[in-house]
Amino acid sequence: MCGILGLLLHDPSVDAAPEISEALSLLQHRGQDACGIVTCGPKGRFFQCKANGMVRDVLDEKAIAKLIGGMGVGHVRYPTAGSSDHAEAQPFYVNSPYGIVFAHNGNLIDSPSLLQYMDATAHRHINTSSDSELLLNLFADNLQKTGKFRINEDDIFTAIGGLMRQCTGAYACVAMLAGFGVIAFRDPNGIRPVGMASRKTDTGRDYLFASESIVADALGFSGWEDVKPGEAVIITRSGVSRKHVGAHATFAPDIFEFVYFARPDSVLDGISVYRSRMAMGDALAIEVDKVLKERGITVDVVIPVPDTSRVAALNLAQKLKLPYREGFIKNRYVGRTFIMPGQQMRRKNVRRKLNAMALEFSGKNVLLVDDSIVRGTTSEEIIQMAKDVGAKKVIVASCAPPIRHSNVYGIDMPSRTELVAYGRNAEEIAEAIGADLVVFQTLPDLIASVRQFNPSISTFDCSVFTGEYVTGGVNEEYLHRLESLRADNVKNKVAVNSREGQSEGSRANGLHNRVNIVASGGPVNGADDTVGLHNTWNIS
Repeated sequence: MCGILGLLLHDPSVDAAPEISEALSLLQHRGQDACGIVTCGPKGRFFQCKANGMVRDVLDEKAIAKLIGGMGVGHVRYPTAGSSDHAEAQPFYVNSPYGIVFAHNGNLIDSPSLLQYMDATAHRHINTSSDSELLLNLFADNLQKTGKFRINEDDIFTAIGGLMRQCTGAYACVAMLAGFGVIAFRDPNGIRPVGMASRKTDTGRDYLFASESIVADALGFSGWEDVKPGEAVIITRSGVSRKHVGAHATFAPDIFEFVYFARPDSVLDGISVYRSRMAMGDALAIEVDKVLKERGITVDVVIPVPDTSRVAALNLAQKLKLPYREGFIKNRYVGRTFIMPGQQMRRKNVRRKLNAMALEFSGKNVLLVDDSIVRGTTSEEIIQMAKDVGAKKVIVASCAPPIRHSNVYGIDMPSRTELVAYGRNAEEIAEAIGADLVVFQTLPDLIASVRQFNPSISTFDCSVFTGEYVTGGVNEEYLHRLESLRADNVKNKVAVNSREGQSEGSRANGLHNRVNIVASGGPVNGADDTVGLHNTWNIS
C-alpha cells in the first residue's frame, strides 16, 4: 500500500517541494518504508530526493531546498512487491522518451508476461523487482510508439490506453513529463484511489493529485474529485484534459480502504471514511448483541484498539448503551504495526506502541473493538496485555469479516497461511489469539455500511473475504507463486542476503549482486546504486 501525489503550481518560479513534503506527511499512514520527491525545474530538469525512511527524516529542510521547480511528484511506500531496498523507493524515472517520472499505488498480477515483453520486444531494462518500474516502462514504451519529436495530450491518452490494454491489476498512478505537466490515471476497476483538486492563486490555478482528499483539505485546495476508473487526466499550465481510455469494467473500489487504510477525515469515491466507520460500529453492535445474548455473556466496558477502530467502537458502545473507555494509551512515535515488515517486528512493536491501563481492565468483562484481524499477531499481544492487567474476560469484535484470502491488489497480506482466519472458524480464531470470544462483522453488513453513502457503487473489491478477484486472472498457481515471493520469511531472507551482499562488497560486471530479483535479462544494478537521476538524499 502506498500514497501518491502530484502537484503543479501555476507560477513556475515557486518551488513545489515544500508543499509536496507536507502532503506526503499527511499520507504517511499509507507507507512508512520509504518516500521520495522528484521536481521539474527550468529547462525541464528533474531534481530528486528519495530513500528508505519516514518523510520527516528523508525530506528535511536541507533536502527540500535542493528540489527546484514548480511541479513535482511524491510517493510514500510500503513494499508489497519487490524488496525494501532503497533503490525501489519511488518516484521512478526514465529519460526516454521525453523524460518521465512515475509514482504508483497498487499491484499488477501479470508481471511475468509483461517482463518478458519488456525484455524480448520493447528491449527495455527493468532495474528493480518493483512492478511500479514495470508500469513506468510500459507507459514509456507506448509513448515511444508515437515517434514524435513533441507529443500532445492525445498522444498521452493513446499511450495510457495502450498500457491499460496490456496490464491487469490495481493501479493508481501519477506521472510527470519533463517541461510538460502532470498526469494521473486509474485502473479500469478503480480498485486503488486517486483524486484531484485545484486552488485559485493571484496568477492562476494550482492543481493537485493525491491518494486521499485530506491532502487537498490541508493544503487549501477545493473541488475534490475522484479520477474515474479507466480515466486519465492531464494537467498543464494551459489547462486540464480528461478522457476515459480504459476498457469498461465493473467499478469495484477496495473496501479495505474504508476499514483500515484511509484516514477517517478523507472522502474516497464520494464516501466519507468517518461516516462509513460509524455505520460499521452500528451494524457490528447488532451482531455483538445477538451473539452475547446467545452465549449469556455480559460486557462491562467497550474499549477500542487505537486508532482506526475508535469511531466504530464509540458508535457500538452508544448503540449497546455500554460505557466507552480508552483503555490503551498509544505511543504515537511507533508506526502502524500492520504495515511493518516481518512478524517478529510487528509483535515486538505492539507493546512498545500500546500500554494497557489496569484501571479500565481489572475485574471487568471487556469488549475490545478492532478494525480487523489479519495475522492475529497484534490481537494476541493486545489480549494478553488486557489479561495481564486483570481483565476477567476479553471479547473481541472485528469491524471486518474474517480475512481468509490473499490480497493481490497492493495490500501486504498475501500468504494465506499467515492469516489467522485461514482454515479456522470463529471459535478456533478466538483460541488462536487467546480471546474468550470473537465476533465478526458480516460481509453484507460491511458492504451496506460503506455503500449507503454512495449507492451508485454497486460492487466493492472484497477479495480478502471472499477469494473472488474482480480483475480475473488469479488462479491457484498465481497465488502459490505470489505467496512464495512475499511470505514474511522470504522477505526477511531477502533483506538479510541483501545486507550480507553489501558487507562483502560482492560485484558482478562492476554492479552489486542481488538475490530474488524478478527483472529483465540484462545486468542488474544493486540496491544502493542510484540509477538515472542524481539523488540529493543525505548530501550536505
